[in-house]
Amino acid sequence: MPESRKSRLTRPETLTALGILLVAAGFLIPTSELRPISALLPAAMLIGLIVLAVLLLLADQRKAAAGEEAKPVTQSPKRVVGAFLLIVSYALATDFIGFYVSTAVTIPLVAWLFGYRNPLGLLVATVIVVGTIWAIFDFGMSQDFPTGRFWGR
Repeated sequence: MPESRKSRLTRPETLTALGILLVAAGFLIPTSELRPISALLPAAMLIGLIVLAVLLLLADQRKAAAGEEAKPVTQSPKRVVGAFLLIVSYALATDFIGFYVSTAVTIPLVAWLFGYRNPLGLLVATVIVVGTIWAIFDFGMSQDFPTGRFWGR
């Protein structure tokens, strides 16, 4: 394989886009087995991820074709690891203490870690996000979210 072709395929943003495409497509397949109302949100989000990954892939390949040097994906690997650990922690918290409680804790925690320090703003954002999710899915669509093992399903 020529060196120029190899470097175009191994660029960090290209690899990231391809990884997102594969994972999102892999998760999209099982949504066909869900009830349509239950599959709507996950399928829409996964399709959105696929579209964004394709756009990232195209943009990075255009940069490669123009001869632009590939930049590292992140300047701060600790933040990437921290974000990944937050996602895993959120998933585990949702399983053990339920969706609403874990979401109400995670939203201000993530905002705080990314530098937003206004307590009133954190409270308002949390109430708006959790309240909107409840109004749309629980109240409007009668969809139950996990209550967690700790509280009993």
